[in-house]
Amino acid sequence: MKKLIDKLYKTNKLEYDELVYVLNNIEESGKDYLIEKAHETRMRAYGDKVYMRGLIEFTNYCKKGCKYCGISASNKNVERYRLSPEEILFCCEIGYNLGYRTFVLQGGEDDYYSDDMIIEIIIAIKDKYPDVAITLSIGEKSYDSYERYHSAGTDRYLLRHETASRELFERIHTNSSYDNRMECLWNLKKIGYQVGAGFMVGIPTQTKEDLAKDLLFLKELEPEMVGIGPFIPHKDTIYKDELGGTLEDTITMIALTRLFLPYSLLPATTALGTIHPLGREQGIKAGANVVMPNLSPTNVREKYSLYDGKICTGDEAAECRYCIEKRIVSSGFSIDMSRGDNVKWRERR
Repeated sequence: MKKLIDKLYKTNKLEYDELVYVLNNIEESGKDYLIEKAHETRMRAYGDKVYMRGLIEFTNYCKKGCKYCGISASNKNVERYRLSPEEILFCCEIGYNLGYRTFVLQGGEDDYYSDDMIIEIIIAIKDKYPDVAITLSIGEKSYDSYERYHSAGTDRYLLRHETASRELFERIHTNSSYDNRMECLWNLKKIGYQVGAGFMVGIPTQTKEDLAKDLLFLKELEPEMVGIGPFIPHKDTIYKDELGGTLEDTITMIALTRLFLPYSLLPATTALGTIHPLGREQGIKAGANVVMPNLSPTNVREKYSLYDGKICTGDEAAECRYCIEKRIVSSGFSIDMSRGDNVKWRERR
């Protein structure tokens, strides 16, 4: 096990069979060693910095029928909401005054927001705050739409692939295409975004082989960002009674991703903090280097319920920022409020 981890540490790759062996056989001492090597790799690439992004969840309407998601179109129990452009800009104003220089605009796949409307929002933010980076996370769009968003000033795009296994992808989605999801990610790369992919750990029926495919797909795509979080059941989905993904397995996948992609930006997700009080801190110690405190108005946060038990839904923006900062600093890391671009992407500019 140690030899395989050392190989990954030195070469940033493993063969499929080697990776499956690691995932099936790694024990406590091996996990500790893996985390140690992931931490070393992160320190070499980014030092002890943890980058802060301001998250704005601006709509929980969604036309997709993802079986695991609490805001799926099929869930009739959701109280839906949309933020107006003015409300989004007000969230940005609060965030900018708190020191954020990246805003993440995230929502369900909501056709109410036309391309023209999204572009107007992007231009308005960039006009007022030219020094910020803007990340969009609004799902699958056409090549033309992605290109227009990018031309308007969008810097990054987050689109989790969820799973690189076609069979598993088709099992957990109703009106989504595996091929289209993958094509969207490659289109984003081609256009020139800093691209974010990512996957869930612990999806019902997911195997270690599936997780190996995720890592090998990421190695091929070479995204600038990777979001990894545990599957957490939602009470209004067919998976409501399933077991969720574990902290331990998710931390292992974060550490492996850091070794496969040394320069990636890896969030310590809210979902990690939801399944364990120190989940985000453990993620950071295993190689994660991004956190995304919430800038959304407190009156809508509980409505953006992708999974049950989501933390920080009642905190004001300033509370979120300083609470997370205190946690990070007490864990031995430092806060970086800059744009926090991927270092390899910056070198290519």
